[in-house]
Amino acid sequence: MKYSIKIASIVCASLFFNFQFSNFNSAKAQSPFSLEWHGFVNPHYYADSRSVVGGREDMMLFYPKPILRDSLGRDINDGWQADMLAITARLNLRITGPDMLGARTSAYVEGDFTGSTNATINNLRLRHAYIQMDWMKSYGVEVPASLRHTLIVGQYWYPMVIHEIMPMTNPLNMGAPFHCYARQPQVRYEYIAHGFNVVAAACWQLDNMSQGLLNGAPASSTLFARHSLVPELNLQLRYLTKHFFFGAAVNMKTIQPMVQTQYTAVQPSTDLYSSFSWSLFGKVNLGPITIKAQTLLNNSLYEGCSLGGYIIYTSVMGDDMMFRDWTFNTVWLDVERNHGHWRPGLFMGYAQKQDEGPVLAIYSTTAVLGRGHDLEYLWRIQPRLTYKTLTGLDFTGEVEYTRAGYADPVGNLRLSLSMVYSF
Repeated sequence: MKYSIKIASIVCASLFFNFQFSNFNSAKAQSPFSLEWHGFVNPHYYADSRSVVGGREDMMLFYPKPILRDSLGRDINDGWQADMLAITARLNLRITGPDMLGARTSAYVEGDFTGSTNATINNLRLRHAYIQMDWMKSYGVEVPASLRHTLIVGQYWYPMVIHEIMPMTNPLNMGAPFHCYARQPQVRYEYIAHGFNVVAAACWQLDNMSQGLLNGAPASSTLFARHSLVPELNLQLRYLTKHFFFGAAVNMKTIQPMVQTQYTAVQPSTDLYSSFSWSLFGKVNLGPITIKAQTLLNNSLYEGCSLGGYIIYTSVMGDDMMFRDWTFNTVWLDVERNHGHWRPGLFMGYAQKQDEGPVLAIYSTTAVLGRGHDLEYLWRIQPRLTYKTLTGLDFTGEVEYTRAGYADPVGNLRLSLSMVYSF
């Protein structure tokens, strides 16, 4: 009798779970949404010949630090250091849904473990989270992919990041600060017609924040953009073919450089500051070789992990305030073999600071904000070699030399090795 009860219980449990599983499969089969998971794991070792200006344990390298001597005259920023991290491990989810409002719909969510700041490194960070709608029909008739318009709403690539031409360098910076590297919440509209592509975007800030004076002290915060009430605006015109991709972009950012959240005796200025940046970019596929290039006027693109910024001046009498840009002209080139197991590549970048011009003697400098103001120039050469198994496992070795044009120029040599397991 006891064994009969056990057997009956097992049979009932089996029938219950089979019923639930069949219902789950049935619901899954009937669902109009499909889910697809992907990602990679990317352990990365790197060694630098001197201390650097960077982020995330300096995995994201901008340029070497200047000479800083101790009481004995030794440069404390000179000397080798090394580290190994796996924080760029990534997981993403693509959701494809039914047609809505005449458009094909999808959504994309992606995260990694680099954290949103250096203080939160190793924490899960949101990289992308957006809804995409593609209108592929005209008067109810399907049209080719070369004729469509797309709406993207959510967190996506910062518009000055031209992801189609992104350098395929090994470290986290992906060509920064010569090429922008950031993501922003935004509304982005793209129209494609017979190879021509118009992109218009309005962006806000989250992880990549502007610099300004918060309660009178230099700080990085989203408040400077939020108080302006004006989103960052970007417009691009592109031309695409099977082997060529060229385009131009113009960007306008407006912030309120001084924000007060605490009581102070002196009321800060509520004046707005707008900066304009532009870019020309392109990519050419020459059979087994891909060539990418860009020239960029970096006018206060600190938020894009690039160069440039602005200066706040105050009159001697303290009754007037002025903002002035300081900019860099940047150019870079990336060449890579695009097929086969062995894929050598080379990245080269150069940035030159522009003359700020004279300022009236009645003004004094209140704050210098941005990245790279103490540099006259910056250049980098970065050869790499990748071995692809073509089954999801890659190995890359890279040598990166960056020269920073301080009053006393310095250079940093970075050696890096990495593995990528993609799924």
